[in-house]
Amino acid sequence: MKPETFLPDDYRPAEDEPFMNERQTEYFRRKLLAWKNDILAESRDTIEALQEATRNIPDVTDRASEETDRALELRTRDRQRKLVAKIDSALRRLEEGEYGYCEVTGEPISLKRLDARPIATMSLEAQERHERREKVHRDD
Repeated sequence: MKPETFLPDDYRPAEDEPFMNERQTEYFRRKLLAWKNDILAESRDTIEALQEATRNIPDVTDRASEETDRALELRTRDRQRKLVAKIDSALRRLEEGEYGYCEVTGEPISLKRLDARPIATMSLEAQERHERREKVHRDD
């Protein structure tokens, strides 16, 4: 295990420093881990709330409303489970030294894009091309 890189609390990756240097990789590692931990904590809270809410509700309308809420919550949790998988994939790319580079062009993904969407695997241009191609095929 490598020693932890010191990062001041106000550190933000900057374009004028070497791309994906130790400070930047540590910044994104911490950001991804914090995001994952938040999602997992929310998930635990949801599971506890769903377990507590499992009760016999005599009113049909109230029961239907409760079931609708539960289905919505479970769909949200499923989306978040997929998001955790993407975060884990980003953390793996960080460890392998591939994080921050577009999987299509191999070029660096902008720091602004990574800061806004730390699980991004494509540069903005490559993502836009991908979405245009997807839209064309979907319209057929």
